[in-house]
Amino acid sequence: MNLIKSPKQKLYEEIYEAAKNDNRERFRELFLKLHDRDQHEVFHLLSPDIKRKISYFLTSEEFAELFEWMDLKDQQDAVEYLPNEYIGEVFTHMPADDVAKFLSDSDGTNARSLLQLMDEDQAERVKELLSYASETAGAIMTKEFISVHYKQTAGAVIDLIRSIGKNAETIYYIYVLNDKTELVGVLSLRDLLLSAEEVPVESIMSNQVISAPIDMDQEEVARLIQDYDLLALPIIGLDGKMQGIVTFDDVMDVLEAEATEDFQEFAAINSKGDDKEQGILHTARQRIPWIIILIFLSILVGGLISFFEETLESVVLLAAFIPMIMDTAGNVGTQSLAVAVRNINTDSGKRTGIAQTIKNEFGAGLLMGLASAVVMFLVVIVLYQNLVLALIISVSLLLTISISTVVGAVIPAIANQLNVDPAIASGPFITTINDAFGLLIYFSIATALLNYL
Repeated sequence: MNLIKSPKQKLYEEIYEAAKNDNRERFRELFLKLHDRDQHEVFHLLSPDIKRKISYFLTSEEFAELFEWMDLKDQQDAVEYLPNEYIGEVFTHMPADDVAKFLSDSDGTNARSLLQLMDEDQAERVKELLSYASETAGAIMTKEFISVHYKQTAGAVIDLIRSIGKNAETIYYIYVLNDKTELVGVLSLRDLLLSAEEVPVESIMSNQVISAPIDMDQEEVARLIQDYDLLALPIIGLDGKMQGIVTFDDVMDVLEAEATEDFQEFAAINSKGDDKEQGILHTARQRIPWIIILIFLSILVGGLISFFEETLESVVLLAAFIPMIMDTAGNVGTQSLAVAVRNINTDSGKRTGIAQTIKNEFGAGLLMGLASAVVMFLVVIVLYQNLVLALIISVSLLLTISISTVVGAVIPAIANQLNVDPAIASGPFITTINDAFGLLIYFSIATALLNYL
């Protein structure tokens, strides 16, 4: 066993010892040298007694930067262990959208009462963000952005950035407003720095501004930022005035959350995925309906085997290939489903209609089926020396794979056309449906050629 400690382990131990001995100067010297992510790791590893001392070691502004890096569980621990007044100051130093996200994710805690301990203006910004419908642009935007009047000069804007830039979410885009606080242009930091100080903003700003309404779905906002390769996207209120921005890092969180939700629905685990830890009863209640439905579908598939019982009794060897037919049908359908859901969430997929999807998938399935059929035909001939059996299995495999690819792709495509989340066409359903098709094809061909076996 390797007992040699890494430099990071030694450093963490020194930080822990400093905290344990209430050595504030030593703790700050070591802790503040760490990257924010490593600071979060240290906080996570600290015992509850040491965590309660953080307000002694770090200022509220310093801890605010650390709080933004924490996962929800560690954030909740911080709120529980640290004084309310201290956390109120921490929230004041944080971007309003990060505070709003924590509060919305922390339902069931008394965290919202901490709003009363925040700076009044910052608390109002947080309350405004909390008032928007969840998973919309308004709910994920930040209010910390730099805006200027179109008549201001480049020099005046540079002075403004120097004075308030530290509190802004990003300084790379400066948003230009008119007298009615309506967005009329955007100015990049690069163009600003390359311009003479006396030049008015309206002469160097870009009028081609990409923006989003405040009630736009967060996934559409993420796609818009991705499509236009933006660092931030301005959000426009229902009154036409600029209300905030959604930044690229916020979009990364959205894409991760949406991907997790799609995967859960794809696997028929949970139709409304979230990041909260679920209890045993809640988890079971979410999954039971899906499992019951799949059980009944499986019974129907089993009924198909009973229907062809005479065929099985006549040629028992046919039963040996049932798992292969069913597994292949399920695997091929699941592959097509995964590709279809991905394509639907990209521009290329949106331009492809159902008819084209069927054509593409059937063509791919036909080629895969031919290759698989040839391989199985040769295998059965070699192992069983039975030409008819080899023909039954190879033809069944060809048709099963061809149809399974279409089923796996068409169901999410139809769901998308009906404005239903395509992820509801989950893997277990596709697998069960394709199992039924595979067995029906297999036994139908076997029954037709039974006299030749």
